[in-house]
Amino acid sequence: MESAEMPERNATFSRFGGKDTLIRDYRWWSVQARPQQATLGAMILLAHGPAQAFGDLPGGAHGELAQITHDIEAAVARFGNQKINYLMLMMVDPHVHFHVLPRYDKEVAFDGITFADPGWPAVPDLGHAPEAPDAAARVRAALQAGWPA
Repeated sequence: MESAEMPERNATFSRFGGKDTLIRDYRWWSVQARPQQATLGAMILLAHGPAQAFGDLPGGAHGELAQITHDIEAAVARFGNQKINYLMLMMVDPHVHFHVLPRYDKEVAFDGITFADPGWPAVPDLGHAPEAPDAAARVRAALQAGWPA
């Protein structure tokens, strides 16, 4: 039987900025603003706990994804994205997580920052980001403010 408590955070949570980038906590997952905004609204969807394989997550974590993906897509829609890519790579950071990348067919401006999606319509360029050093903090604030209740 699964515990009712939120599993402990793992090192990958800190690697992606910890509480400074946290948008929303759920029981089994956290949503964080991706420190390097490869596209406007880029996020990390990170499983709590020690699992390093998707299949090792408890059933509750899999079930909770339906609500979280709904919330992510509702919150990021404000930016006018055309698609969202969920990339599960886990090559450098071993704990179960997705890079959530809203995708855009043209440059978009937000809060005085221009965001490009140079990989469109193919593979996103995870190394790309706007020059603004506080882009992730500004995006985080906007996503938190518009996050579904």
